Amino acid sequence: MQVPSRVWLREVGPRDGLQNEPPVPTAGKIELLDALSKTGLSRIEAVSFVHPKAIPQMGDAAQVWAAAAKNPNVTYSALVPNLVGARRAVEAGFTELEVVVSASDTHNRANLNRTTAESLAELGPLVEYVHGQGARCQVIVATSWGCPYEGDIPVEQTVGVARAAVAAGADSLAYGDTTGMATPTRVEDLVGRTREAFPDTSLALHFHNTRGTGLANLLTALWLGVTDFDASVGGLGGCPYAPGASGNIATEEVVHMLADMGVETGVDLDLLLDVAATAERLVGHQVPSQVLRAGPRSRTVPTPANLRPGQ
Repeated sequence: MQVPSRVWLREVGPRDGLQNEPPVPTAGKIELLDALSKTGLSRIEAVSFVHPKAIPQMGDAAQVWAAAAKNPNVTYSALVPNLVGARRAVEAGFTELEVVVSASDTHNRANLNRTTAESLAELGPLVEYVHGQGARCQVIVATSWGCPYEGDIPVEQTVGVARAAVAAGADSLAYGDTTGMATPTRVEDLVGRTREAFPDTSLALHFHNTRGTGLANLLTALWLGVTDFDASVGGLGGCPYAPGASGNIATEEVVHMLADMGVETGVDLDLLLDVAATAERLVGHQVPSQVLRAGPRSRTVPTPANLRPGQ
């Protein structure tokens, strides 16, 4: 089956990866962000501007961004929950923003302390403000395939949230598989229905590997022509308000698989593996990445002496 020759990855480790960990010192966050900026990644989600009481791990977002060595070849973005967060992000200098709304009303209330309808009602003024500041706004629909509280989310429900986002002026859409409930057939269904509804709207996908289907879901989307994906170095990530939401698909695993398929990402895998090791050191525990453990498929080990010819 034909797949695109080029894929664009957005690294979300500095935000999504660290928000589910015990707070990493500001200097460590800057170290991780700067190291990722040197790997060839073209997009990095650097921080989120949420209330420190809600996500204390992101309480130093402005300081991290101010001190980061910004690579001119990288597009950096910030996640925001509402208009207040959008103003903070713009004031910090961001021109690429993502606002998150859950397809699940229960998850939206847990995550943002408001109903999905209330979040959608604010989208219009939020996008208008962002555009007025010369910035762009992507709407991320969380729990697009399922919710830990409500179970499966009907496709019509997710597309309905996306429709409200497009009507509010969103520059692009992203679907988040917040607790890894997507499977290839469900990815095919939702992507297909979304393409029918919004053929001219750019779509990105954000998969978690909670149930081991992350790369299979990405491959399915790739066959459908999707070329924009989120991934997290080391496979870090998760949602504090979604029980069981283990890490995202690991960026190095995505790059490793796509490279062997002949799909260009622009990312240096060796440098990325070094950063994954740095991420592991910073969080203080083993990260889920299998490619970090085993190395690329091209890596070999010395032949045991008793198996060498002539021995």
